[in-house]
Amino acid sequence: MNPRNRALLVAAVAALLAWHAWLAVTASAEKSMTSDEIAHLAAGQAYNTRGDYRLQPENGNLPQRLAAVPMTLAGVPLPPATLESWKTADVWNYGHTFFYRQGIAADEWLFLGRAMIAGVNVATGLLIFLWSRAWFGVRGGFISLVLFAFSPTFLAHGALTTSDAVMTFFFLASAGAWWRHLEEPGPRWSAISAVTLGGAFVAKFSAVLLIPILGLVGLVWAAGAARRDGWSQPLLRLARTGLIHAAATWTIIWLFYGFRYSAFAPTLADGATFNHGWGWTLTGIGFPGKVIWWLKEWRALPEAWLYGLTFVLQFARARGAFMSGEYGVTGWVTFFPFAFLVKSTLPFLLLLAGGAISGGLAIGRQRTREGLAAVARRLRPLTPLAALFAVYWITSLTSHLNIGHRHILPTYPVLFIAAGWLGRWLEVRRPLALVCITGALVWHAAESIRARPHYLAYFNQLVGGSANGWRHLVDSSLDWGQELPGLKHWLDANARSERVFLSYFGTGDPVYEGISATALPTLPEVGSPRPWRPLTPGVYAISATMLQHVYSPIRGDWTLEREKEFQQLRAIEPVLLAYQDDPRRRVELLRDAPAANWAASWKRYEELRFARLCHYLRVRRPESVIGHAIFIFRLDATELRAALGGSLKDWQGALEQAVNGPAVIVPVKASEAAGRSR
Repeated sequence: MNPRNRALLVAAVAALLAWHAWLAVTASAEKSMTSDEIAHLAAGQAYNTRGDYRLQPENGNLPQRLAAVPMTLAGVPLPPATLESWKTADVWNYGHTFFYRQGIAADEWLFLGRAMIAGVNVATGLLIFLWSRAWFGVRGGFISLVLFAFSPTFLAHGALTTSDAVMTFFFLASAGAWWRHLEEPGPRWSAISAVTLGGAFVAKFSAVLLIPILGLVGLVWAAGAARRDGWSQPLLRLARTGLIHAAATWTIIWLFYGFRYSAFAPTLADGATFNHGWGWTLTGIGFPGKVIWWLKEWRALPEAWLYGLTFVLQFARARGAFMSGEYGVTGWVTFFPFAFLVKSTLPFLLLLAGGAISGGLAIGRQRTREGLAAVARRLRPLTPLAALFAVYWITSLTSHLNIGHRHILPTYPVLFIAAGWLGRWLEVRRPLALVCITGALVWHAAESIRARPHYLAYFNQLVGGSANGWRHLVDSSLDWGQELPGLKHWLDANARSERVFLSYFGTGDPVYEGISATALPTLPEVGSPRPWRPLTPGVYAISATMLQHVYSPIRGDWTLEREKEFQQLRAIEPVLLAYQDDPRRRVELLRDAPAANWAASWKRYEELRFARLCHYLRVRRPESVIGHAIFIFRLDATELRAALGGSLKDWQGALEQAVNGPAVIVPVKASEAAGRSR
């Protein structure tokens, strides 16, 4: 390639990657703090400035440190180490205090942290292009890059201060560097591969999947090398380089934890604990727990790294999950295939299908002409991507942790690269293929533009688009707490004088966003305890995850037993409110039952009351929907009584009327819904 063409190529690639980064970062700037970001940022600042690793060790040390670098350089102070939330490593309450109770510019530091992660995401895009170009030429490279650059999934997660985009980079880089160093012996690629693998192990604990991935790649390489040199030399080299990689990874893990075993900063250890004790994290995880305990006793790895791994294993055993009206705690084999199908753009799926058919036919013809051995030799360079894709998907299908489409993010680059195969069809002498492929890429970009800025909530036409996404997946697949600014804008425009009730799923702060609302059940519960409140007419804003009751103890069908318990507790609602609001009455009531009983009764009543209300609202058309994630209902006294009062028969009648009632939806433009009023 001549210098001029090379310069044009570099400029085009740089422009696409810069455009992707701009789209991702500016879209995220219109969103509030997503659920996990507050933990990553607060923990990263604690790692960088205090050398204390107890906050959120389960989510990877490197991404949290990286996202917090701007705050660290600026000297943004953490809240005092005397706070109870610090001592107990309650990262949610401590992070809430950090961002929203000490007067820092939360939006600015969140934006800069997201920009740091976006830089890693751009590096992933560059790897995708380079890999695809090496196999399929420049045209194939640009097909892969366009698919990445306009992917709603990468535009959503590529500019969030979480570990998902960072780990995606390390999966792709580790698999490629390992294969390259096997194919090209020498210190350069060996060092790159070892350092990349070490980086993966401090990026996220899913890095343990790289052990079987690299092992499988190594065996395929050894099988090819054995044809020339026999098995002894390749296996000996694998053993030797495996030990070098293990030593490098071990050293890098220790480096990121300050070469100190204890997770506790020495000067701040007095009275400090993990958020959950070792006993809880080790319970019920079987043989891995015994191995981790042995490593802990011998101090073979940093305490915080071992604790984080143990927490992940414990947490992955069972977790509330939702898919298309079904609820579970151990997930479904179909969860991730379904998520992939409905959250990928249709043109991308069509390109994959076309590429698979075309590639399969080409392989079949080549096998006929040259034989199976020749085909295997030609496909051998695909080994690292094939191993990454196969191992990751097999593991995902058996996973009990079905809480978000983002967990299969590392498999997308493999498919983007594979789609580069279609570059061979981008020729003028093949006009039909040229038009179809170009049209699909334009359609893919158009889908992305249409979804902006609500990339996280993107769903394709297989389920009726993003507007219907909440019926199928929630949590980080749709509603991760990102729409408070849009809610603020809607309330200012449509409900200035009305009372607002808010059930929010996320770690942003409604008060910080300028929202004055009575809090309904919210996750996570941070800050001061919520007062007990009756439900009155007004505007009800409910996050999709809360509306679907994914993490509530009252999820699933509304049974006769629940109805009976609700009616019993509803009858004493005035007494419960009097207990809270009237000191004299409280003294009298405490003679009948201790305070803990009254608190437990209200908690249970509120859970049942909110569940009954959500059952009604799920069949009622909302007045508006903010970013496909926060549903707004205007309820008057009559409708509120229908939803929460009367007998079960009355309630069923209200449900039927809500289903058959007229749809009155106030549209909210994307640019308006996401705008900040501050």
